Amino acid sequence: MGPFTHTPGLTDGYNVGVGPPMAPVTAKQTHPPGLELVERPCCLCGSRSSLAAGVGEDFEYRTSEDIFTAKFCEECGLVYLSPRPAVSELDRIYPSTYHAYQFTEEEFGFVHRVRSKLEARRLMSYCRGLPANARILDVGCGDGFHLKLLASAGPKTWTLEGVDTSDRAVNAARRAGLRVHHGTVETVALQTESYDLALLIATIEHVDDPVRVLTAVTRLLRPGGRVLIVTDNTGTLDFRIFGKRHWGGYHFPRHFNLCNRRSLSILSRQAGLEVDQLTTSLSPVNWVYSIRNSLVDRSAPSWLVEQFSLKAPLALAVFTIVDAIFCAFGRGALLRLVARKPQ
Repeated sequence: MGPFTHTPGLTDGYNVGVGPPMAPVTAKQTHPPGLELVERPCCLCGSRSSLAAGVGEDFEYRTSEDIFTAKFCEECGLVYLSPRPAVSELDRIYPSTYHAYQFTEEEFGFVHRVRSKLEARRLMSYCRGLPANARILDVGCGDGFHLKLLASAGPKTWTLEGVDTSDRAVNAARRAGLRVHHGTVETVALQTESYDLALLIATIEHVDDPVRVLTAVTRLLRPGGRVLIVTDNTGTLDFRIFGKRHWGGYHFPRHFNLCNRRSLSILSRQAGLEVDQLTTSLSPVNWVYSIRNSLVDRSAPSWLVEQFSLKAPLALAVFTIVDAIFCAFGRGALLRLVARKPQ
């Protein structure tokens, strides 16, 4: 990513010595006709004092010709997209081919089978201590991948529900027999103080206002209820190497807000939650897609590009090993936060 200089108070606990770029990165002008874009300040502290952390394009789906800028908040350390697509553009930036709408064994084969086993084990560990009649809500559930794993691995007495804004995702989940609400967690009519566990797995980075979303989730939890957040981690070596343009965690233009440990802690506190645990978790995806984005940007042949995707078991296996090493030192690709609603 280029040279960094440590700025006290801006870096997270395991990113000591790695701060924001010292000079802004200059973005090209957008290519008309482009997306409708809106400016946003930092959603955590409201500051507009920022540096350009990275500039890139929609390398994955090519939904527009726009150039996007990820900004580093100088006050709290959040990395956020601004300007970003307006609400009216969501259907365009999440095309029908988006992987979260149909992550099936038929489509992803061996990778789906391996991920299902690993995720089921993780999910059940998060659910330890839940009562036999627990209610679990998956916020941003997509096609219901995690709900299906819980339905298979957990007690049949649990009540499992999801919520998602995408017509395509909700329809796919309902076809699988899942109970999924269409809309946002802030607006769907759900009973307050009725859920024992809320899951936000690869969700919080996609929403425009994560404080508002997480505050709404807190209202739905019973006193003592837990929330699990899994999200991309900017306090990593892959961000440092690829963050100027090609980092997979940017997922331009679909990831609006990206955290390190400090900013994720701030987010949970602002939503009225008490942090029980904040650790990292391994994932090969950002490593793999950082390389893929670099290849796409250099017009590499398609056969080579496809060696780095969610359907490429060799690349995923190699970088699972790589990230497992970093995870052992608390620097894994994903942040994993467990927080609790006060009694």
